[in-house]
Amino acid sequence: PHQGTRSRGPCLQVSMEDRQSRASSGEGVAKGSDDDGAAAADMSNKFNDTTAINNVGSPLNSDEVDTSETSAQMLAIDPAAIDFVSAISHKGGNGLLNGLPAKELEAIGDDDDDETSNTGAASTELSSAAAATSEVEAPPPEIPAFVKMFRGSANYIANHRGTTAVYHIPGDLLEWDGINDLIDDIALTWLLGMKLVIVIGCRPQIDARLDHKHIDPIRHSSIRVTDSDTLRIVKEEAGFVRFEVERQLARSLRVVKSAHEDEFSGNVVSGNFYSAQPFGVIDGVDYMYTGFPRRIEVEKIRQVHQANDIVLLTTLGVSPSGEIFNVNSESLAATAAGSLGASKIVYFTVRGTAFRNKETGKIIQNLRVTDARNLLQHYRVKIHSKGFATVDDTGIDEIEEDRPSRDDMIQSPATVETLLKAGWAVSALDRGVKRAHILAPTNGALLQELYTRDGSGTLISRDLYEGIRPANVNDVAGIYDLINPLVEAGTLVPRPRDVMERDIRSYYVYTRDNLIVACGQLKRFEGGFAEIGCLVVSRDYRSQGRGDAILGYLERLCLQCGANKVFVLSTQTMEWFVERGFAEVGVNQLPPSRRAVYNYSRRSKIYMKHIDGDRDLDAQELWWNR
Repeated sequence: PHQGTRSRGPCLQVSMEDRQSRASSGEGVAKGSDDDGAAAADMSNKFNDTTAINNVGSPLNSDEVDTSETSAQMLAIDPAAIDFVSAISHKGGNGLLNGLPAKELEAIGDDDDDETSNTGAASTELSSAAAATSEVEAPPPEIPAFVKMFRGSANYIANHRGTTAVYHIPGDLLEWDGINDLIDDIALTWLLGMKLVIVIGCRPQIDARLDHKHIDPIRHSSIRVTDSDTLRIVKEEAGFVRFEVERQLARSLRVVKSAHEDEFSGNVVSGNFYSAQPFGVIDGVDYMYTGFPRRIEVEKIRQVHQANDIVLLTTLGVSPSGEIFNVNSESLAATAAGSLGASKIVYFTVRGTAFRNKETGKIIQNLRVTDARNLLQHYRVKIHSKGFATVDDTGIDEIEEDRPSRDDMIQSPATVETLLKAGWAVSALDRGVKRAHILAPTNGALLQELYTRDGSGTLISRDLYEGIRPANVNDVAGIYDLINPLVEAGTLVPRPRDVMERDIRSYYVYTRDNLIVACGQLKRFEGGFAEIGCLVVSRDYRSQGRGDAILGYLERLCLQCGANKVFVLSTQTMEWFVERGFAEVGVNQLPPSRRAVYNYSRRSKIYMKHIDGDRDLDAQELWWNR
């Protein structure tokens, strides 16, 4: 019995004798009472658990279920027990019922109310009430939050599907309680069609091992010199973090196993997907086995992606001569993303610091790469070509106008981390990556950042508006030549040169090699309105995103000046604006001063767009800058 057998010999006899003696001494109660449970509980303290369990509980009664039926019949629902109710009214409120004719409402009825269904007077009363309600326009039913979220995410899901993303996970996060949720979210982006490369760091694990072995590593310019003893530790810890991430991903990727296992089942593949080279000797210091990425094996990674698998990279890179070098994981992520032409790179932070505007107090959610460069220069952050970064505030003995004071240069670990992540993000953008995200890995933050308009982190994007500038009087001739063919075709209203010279401050031009290839005009009006007009792209440069770029630039200018209601007038290109979020409105929707000069004989159609913020425009850019 102690080995889990089902013997019911002596133990059962003793228990029965014990129960009989207890009953004769007055301690028991009548047969079938709760004393059976008490006796079983007492018996479990004296005998093994298997015997005790066998003496408690009872099978299902025949009046509860017919055990003679098949399994399907036993679980079946009696059709006579199924009733019919209105699903709309059942969900709360009349909903669409208010819009139905009275006869249809009467036909639907309410079978739950016997008095209403069996009494003629009550039925007539229902019809009269329904007829009265049908004349009143009912408010639209409330859309569940999940439906709104899912519909809002559809465009992002479609846009990100098939694109390549690189995720950088610091080694610190492997000790974080939420790592399981983060890996699940990463696996979900893979399930939604993204091609993933994951770069995992192991810096804290290496530091902990060195400290445990009482090894004081040599550092120069914030770079650890990797000697042979340190390299051994790096190999062990890189292997540890690799298998930890593989283990977590294997769990996450298998949650979608189903009848379509071959289509949706993925693997994690790691190996020699890049080569490395040594730092060498710099300023008399031999960095030994410290290196930086040399070449990314792009085709091999793409073959893995074609098999619907995820690529995992660690900080150990092998040189063609067979030597192993320890590389910076952030540098590896930026290099891999640039070589693969990734759509985005995501740097997860450990301490979760964000950027905030000192004047407005608002969190800065997006930066142009030029703004990010200015920020790095302000705080003297440098990203070096050999794959390491430095934050230097030495030598600031006097406060200069264009330099931060020492108070501004207070560098907590969180501040330094965020600045370094921004530096590596700029490095990735310089290598051709379209967007970089700096993200605190709170629960669900990755999904919110990639698949919602509001996001949750900091987006740094390439300057898509490079080449766009305010026009000056020297541009009048070029603008006139650009728009004149459309004026002659009747698409644009005539704009004499002298009028253009007078209004030149409202024009913006897109130049390439000092040639005007596109232009646009922006005018502000009262009440937060702005009009975009004269939007023209040279025939030789159409279908290249130039029109979208100058439109996006002008829309961002509108936001900066406080105008969130943007409108255009058009007689020929209405669909182009509709595809970009504009909706047709009436003349009465124009601001009063613009309405007063509207040309009713030309009968231009009016299209308006409400812009809630920069994130709206960021989402718009996803479509024309893939």
